[in-house]
Amino acid sequence: MKVAVHPFLLALFGALPVAAGVHEVWWNLSYAYNVSPDGLVPRRAIGVNGTWPPPPISVSANDTLIVHATNYLDNPSSLHHHGMYANKTAWYDGAVSITQCGIPYGQTATYVVDIPGSGQWGTYWVHAHSYGQYTDGLRAPFIIHPLQELQTYDDEYVVVLGDWYHQEHDPLLKHFMSIANPGGAEPVPDAPLMYFAHGDAYLPPIASATPNVSPSTNSVGFNENATLPFESGKTYRLRIVNTGAFAAMFFWIDGHEMRVIEVDGTDVEPYVVEQLNIAVAQRYSVLVTARNDTSSNWAIHGNMDTVMFDTVPASLNPNATSTITYSSSNSLKNLSPVPLEFYQPTDETVFVPSVVQPQLPPADQVVDLEVTFDTMNDGTNHAMFNMKTYNFPKVPTVFTQVEYANQNITELAFGELAFTLDHLSVVDIVVKNGDVGKHPFHIHGHKFQIINRGVDYTSNDTTLNPPLKEGQANPIRRDTIQLLPLHSATLRFVADNPGSWLFHCHIDWHFSSGLAAVFVEATPLLADASVPQFFKDQCATLDLPSQGNAAGNQDPNNLKGLPEGPFPQILGWRPKGIGAMFGCVLTATLGMATVTWYAVSGRKLTDEQLEEEVRRQRATKKSWKSVVASKLKSA
Repeated sequence: MKVAVHPFLLALFGALPVAAGVHEVWWNLSYAYNVSPDGLVPRRAIGVNGTWPPPPISVSANDTLIVHATNYLDNPSSLHHHGMYANKTAWYDGAVSITQCGIPYGQTATYVVDIPGSGQWGTYWVHAHSYGQYTDGLRAPFIIHPLQELQTYDDEYVVVLGDWYHQEHDPLLKHFMSIANPGGAEPVPDAPLMYFAHGDAYLPPIASATPNVSPSTNSVGFNENATLPFESGKTYRLRIVNTGAFAAMFFWIDGHEMRVIEVDGTDVEPYVVEQLNIAVAQRYSVLVTARNDTSSNWAIHGNMDTVMFDTVPASLNPNATSTITYSSSNSLKNLSPVPLEFYQPTDETVFVPSVVQPQLPPADQVVDLEVTFDTMNDGTNHAMFNMKTYNFPKVPTVFTQVEYANQNITELAFGELAFTLDHLSVVDIVVKNGDVGKHPFHIHGHKFQIINRGVDYTSNDTTLNPPLKEGQANPIRRDTIQLLPLHSATLRFVADNPGSWLFHCHIDWHFSSGLAAVFVEATPLLADASVPQFFKDQCATLDLPSQGNAAGNQDPNNLKGLPEGPFPQILGWRPKGIGAMFGCVLTATLGMATVTWYAVSGRKLTDEQLEEEVRRQRATKKSWKSVVASKLKSA
């Protein structure tokens, strides 16, 4: 997908001396040990070249980025440059089983990110798209600077937000997907994270920080050990990225005004906000002008949205607090706690793109996707679109596209929940959240216009479930949208980028449990395409096919062996269902025993106001569950 560029910008860029370059990096995907960014529990994390966190990448819009990634991890790996279009080169998108088989141990994949060809700039990030490896740490900010900024500022920093687990991804996923967890309670993070980058380096910890056990995390400031240096009168751009696996974040700065100027790589007209609710994988840029009165330092807040958690452990502090420093000798002003009403979702429809793109024409193709979770016939809980859980194909989808580009083959040859799109068709994705949780949905290879939103898609009330209005002047464009329970959204884009593009929930646990679909786009235009040979060779190393349909069969219409299931349970008590219920009852019993232990022991949270806030948030989620269940039952 190529972005439409305003004539003013074209004229401006044409007047500048342009020297296209190549920004080339060599990343050994490897483990770093004794990593403890929250200062609590050292663990093994996935980093680059033996250190964690992986280095930030900062390039110009006229650079081509080349990343040589060599895998030294336990499982096959990949890199996805989140938000980048990978125009006509989908095999560089990094989505394992969709655009490649994965990088085997000891081998290298070279990713070519054609930034000039995509016409993109703004705030992005790079992360693994394989085996939950980004949850274990393989994630970093990726910034593209335009040849000429629309806004004026003196300096910029990247604010990296995220969640952190003390256990590795694999055992957490095994429990999440087991019959002992039929209700699908997601693993709760052990800590929030906030840290800062400037250019191609992270900012160090404050001078008074307690040394960490890990040399790599000793060199970076996290949470209360992180600070942004400000000077009076200067204006700073803060590029905020939520790199987490689960938790949305609430971000704000005490004593300073924030003016939003970017949403997921789309420049927008400045808009003042008190706080930002940033879902996993979303990005924002804000301008912040330093105070004239520099007698105090001020708190920066990155608080996890605990309404998303089924339980909130007593040991969890969900709030990360860093600082703006005017002088190291100043005292700190921290205006928290804030009332619960302060925590509100961000309405992205208020943001006006600076580069005008009127609403696209009415859709040629409409894809309806309804989100549900259910206990399946194997006793596990899975996510579904349209009552089907996504299974990865045996052959990467784009390989199948290239192989059969000259044939008219069935849509199912690409697997279930694969939707074929005609070249240059206007596509509407209508997403309806029938789950009790919030979900951030991300599309690969495109940005979408958000042209409609509803707060209750089951309702006949047009104030809650409004009809689509055509002819909007300039709707917001982004690549990741968060949907609350019962909310719906219509997302419109042009199928102008041949390839296979995932559309999925970016909560790792939900993606791993099947909340995904794939758009198979403009297949005939890939007839002359050539997938780099090393990608196919790596399939062979992993003993995976690189030819055939989703079932791995050479006859595209032979679907024998097509990955599918599990399926929603048939009503009635069956052995696996009984086992799942036993696991649920056992979990509940242990939970009640834990509550009793806390009551008898008299143990309390150290921050009573935080405890009260969490209690109220849990009550809010319980009320949502009853509302959603009632609505869906009557729909």
